[in-house]
Amino acid sequence: MKQTMRLSERGLAPTEGTPKKAALASFLGSAVEYYDFFIFGSAAALIFPHVFFPSADANAAIMSFATFGFAYVARPFGAVILGHFGDKIGRQKVLLFTLVLMGGSTFIIGCLPDFATVGWLAPILLVLARLCQGLSAAGEQAGASSLTLEHAQDHQRSFFTSWTLTGTQGGQILAALIFIPVVALPDDIKYGIGWRIPFWVSAIVVVIAFFIRRSLAEPPAFAEAKKNDQIAKLPIAELLKHHWRDVVRVICCAFIAAVSTVFGALAIKYAQDVAHVNNTITLWLVVAANFVALFTQPMFGKLADRIGRKPVFIYGALASAVMTPLFLLSLESGSVPLMFLVSIVYFACGYAAANAVWPSFYGEMFSTKVRFSGLAIGTQIGFLMAGFAPAIVAAMGGIKPGGWVQISIFTGVICIIAAVSASTAKETFKVPTAELGR
Repeated sequence: MKQTMRLSERGLAPTEGTPKKAALASFLGSAVEYYDFFIFGSAAALIFPHVFFPSADANAAIMSFATFGFAYVARPFGAVILGHFGDKIGRQKVLLFTLVLMGGSTFIIGCLPDFATVGWLAPILLVLARLCQGLSAAGEQAGASSLTLEHAQDHQRSFFTSWTLTGTQGGQILAALIFIPVVALPDDIKYGIGWRIPFWVSAIVVVIAFFIRRSLAEPPAFAEAKKNDQIAKLPIAELLKHHWRDVVRVICCAFIAAVSTVFGALAIKYAQDVAHVNNTITLWLVVAANFVALFTQPMFGKLADRIGRKPVFIYGALASAVMTPLFLLSLESGSVPLMFLVSIVYFACGYAAANAVWPSFYGEMFSTKVRFSGLAIGTQIGFLMAGFAPAIVAAMGGIKPGGWVQISIFTGVICIIAAVSASTAKETFKVPTAELGR
């Protein structure tokens, strides 16, 4: 393309191996960030009602899931702040900050006193630490997706950006694997020091990911814009002036993320309280489904580079709506092989399609000047639905006998909203990177 030729003349075009390095850095960074994020989800379902609240009853479960959702309240504010700096000073610098913030707040959670020690101060401190996690997560996927998309060749943008979300699956696998031995501990150890260890372990992997990310350069398109003084003075103002329709579209499409929290947090509680499935088995369901998704998501990314973003995303949304009740009923069946089969089909062969494609699908709606802000603000407002989905459905009676109906209706509605919103978007898989967002 003409823009690529101009960048090449300046030595700024992606060199062979750079897109792979960007994808690897995004994969590892997202894995670390979302290991931290998902261990909180597992703990909110299985540990925190016993540790941070006066009694481990249904009300404690709702309050515990609410602490999970508080991170999503912070995320829109973090999106505005981090999106501004990501479009002003660079993607890589902001991604280093998000990594340190997530790692630090996660480590602190592992050090918090319990309810028996400090009373209601315990859940207050938990919420504050969770808010810091939310601020960090607000910039992680948007920054990593922007950086990888802008490093990739035009015909491989969806494939390479899919590794950002594949990294989140890696993080969820690691979180579940860490929690499997924790839930098997005797209660006095599990609710004492046992649950804290996964939160402390994150410090090690944060250091590793930090050095990997630090070695990655800014994307050629951003470097060119900065060199030519084409950086927006106030990215959010330009975003809302020229791309407000796309921001609204991304918000509605991002509702699809609620499927992940239903699968990774709410279903664990449903399986425990309603279906009476052993906690170890439910965590292994999460591991198995996410492991298969490590392979199916890049395949969906490749498919989107061939046939377009919209059909793959819409398929993923509608498949999730259909598979949710089947998954929940499989938990009640008592058949462990059936549970594994349905969970893999549901998550790795259904939801994974939308999950793999959205970084390129959303990112290509915006120009380089506002891509970080547009991705961050749109997704994080939409992700509020994902954050509070467990608490909302629990309040609706979703973790009581017959609750699969409420969960399925809730999930079906948000999936349909996402699919309809996606259908109104422009197809961009054949548009050169330099012309995106025009």
